[in-house]
Amino acid sequence: MKFLLNIDKVFNDLLLQEDTDQDKKITKDDTGPKKFVLVDEITKQKITIEGTYHLSNLLQELAQLKEIKQTVGEVDLLRIQENPVERISRKIRDDYWNELTRTIDKKGLSQILQDEKTTNEIPTLYVSAKDKQGVAYFQELEKEVQNFKVAILPEDFSMEYVETLNTKPGILALALEQKIYSLQGVPFVVPGGRFNEMYGWDSYFIGVGLLIDNQLEKAMSIAENFKYQIIHYGKILNANRSYYLTRTQPPLYSSLIINIVKQKRPSQEWLQSHLETVILEYNTVWMVQGNRLTPTGLNRYKADGVGMPFEVEPGHFDDVLLPYAQKYNLPIREFEKQYLKRTLIDPELDIYFVHDRSLRESGHDTSDRLINTCANLNSVDINSFLYKYEKDIAYLIKNYFNGSFQTGSVVYTSDEWEQKAIFRKEKINELCWNEEAGMYFDYDFVNKKQFPFEAATTFFPLWAGLCSENQAKKLVEIALPQFIKTGGITGSTKASVANVPEDAPQRQWDYPFGWAPHQMLLWEGLINYTFFDKAQEMVYRWLWLITKNAVEYNGTIPEKFDLEISSHKVFAEYGNVGTEFDYIAKEGFGWVNASYQFGLQIMHSKLKEKLNDLVSPDDLF
Repeated sequence: MKFLLNIDKVFNDLLLQEDTDQDKKITKDDTGPKKFVLVDEITKQKITIEGTYHLSNLLQELAQLKEIKQTVGEVDLLRIQENPVERISRKIRDDYWNELTRTIDKKGLSQILQDEKTTNEIPTLYVSAKDKQGVAYFQELEKEVQNFKVAILPEDFSMEYVETLNTKPGILALALEQKIYSLQGVPFVVPGGRFNEMYGWDSYFIGVGLLIDNQLEKAMSIAENFKYQIIHYGKILNANRSYYLTRTQPPLYSSLIINIVKQKRPSQEWLQSHLETVILEYNTVWMVQGNRLTPTGLNRYKADGVGMPFEVEPGHFDDVLLPYAQKYNLPIREFEKQYLKRTLIDPELDIYFVHDRSLRESGHDTSDRLINTCANLNSVDINSFLYKYEKDIAYLIKNYFNGSFQTGSVVYTSDEWEQKAIFRKEKINELCWNEEAGMYFDYDFVNKKQFPFEAATTFFPLWAGLCSENQAKKLVEIALPQFIKTGGITGSTKASVANVPEDAPQRQWDYPFGWAPHQMLLWEGLINYTFFDKAQEMVYRWLWLITKNAVEYNGTIPEKFDLEISSHKVFAEYGNVGTEFDYIAKEGFGWVNASYQFGLQIMHSKLKEKLNDLVSPDDLF
């Protein structure tokens, strides 16, 4: 049933009555009557819209009509009364992925360059000298586009050279492809909000969502851009900005390839080219002794570069810098200025930032698990990811290349990759497994002991498939209950942060915060080890949290949640991306969108009915 309405009038009247806090949303925090009467312009038929959720749906539908400049238009009552689960999933599938898609080419350039993190007076695009096609394309584009500069990266650049770019930062070019009439940028999907570039591990989780929503070509495009980054920048970057050339992110490229292959087998040529690049990344990024490979035979995160990371907000490190400013008898801003310019060097502070840059490479920026220690740790997460690489490479060689794969002059067999995985599994169990605690802990290879911080990364071995049945059972029965809150698992246990000083910054990857990648890897791990009922519970908890917040807060889908209060209202470092919008959420947040679609794919239909009614998980499990 549709009502013909005067869009501007109804929109303004609705806001005046119901948006009592004037935040351009209708939420549970508003104190209006929560009832609004619609009158059809022609028939004069009336209908009353009631409740926060339905009123916010009405606001969203009106906002969409206003955007296309309709003064009088039809509002579909079915959309206003749509069940929340169906509405959220539909908007992710039909709207959000498209809103988050970018290309770096003539068509998409302006959307990329208009970004709050671009501090250059003239927005700059860096193109690798290796990419002859890209250099030619963008130099021609530079002649057409005003206020736009192209800079060429040397084929082989040092980290010292990268540091010189911090005064003139810019976006890094990604892959181009030949279409019928012209070159076009290979699409990628950004996380959302201020994260307006292609991020490393975010892109894997986004790819999971895209594949579920039958956007295979877009998922394959993510893989193409991973390959491009490895070839032209030496690694899959934290994100494609100049100041991220110093670090990578958690390796999930092989998992994306496996997921693509399982949905629809690509050409042998495509698969060969990507397997070559996966192996190249493994060998040159992760397995260089003394860098990310340590004497134990296990790996660590170890970013390059010196001093403060460039991307943080002003004042972020004041608690760290203050003692050093006092040591040198300088005002903190003057000390920071001299330290950034390297006219003042403090070796102790430099070591702190080696760890800080490395924790940002881990994706867990920040966590008290990794502060001032990250580069000393054979962390459970990186070694779980690399075990999965070894297993994935073995699987692809065995099943698609008859057990033998040649890249350059080197011939690899599936058996040798299986042996690499066996070695890593044995080492992880030797150094990281704690039988008494029933958990995996990071291993401090410098001090030769486990680092007993209880983090959600303890469940990554379940996802990677490296646990024994006994270890899996202990993780589920002993460890998991310590992380569970009503809306999912927290980034760490409460006990793990009990000794953190009260005046210390609240780290966003620790208790009480919950993140989509932790949930998704846990679900898959539980299914791997046939804990099917527990997987259903954990999926329901997280999807309930997303649904509840979207229903109560005008469709909000944020980056993360506070699980102690089951809310997107997060008071920690960096705020919460995805919560700032007017009238209608247009993009959600990349990996939270993906977690919703992934969870719905796993969840039983009876639980979906409970989810639509927002039945609390604590009443079900």
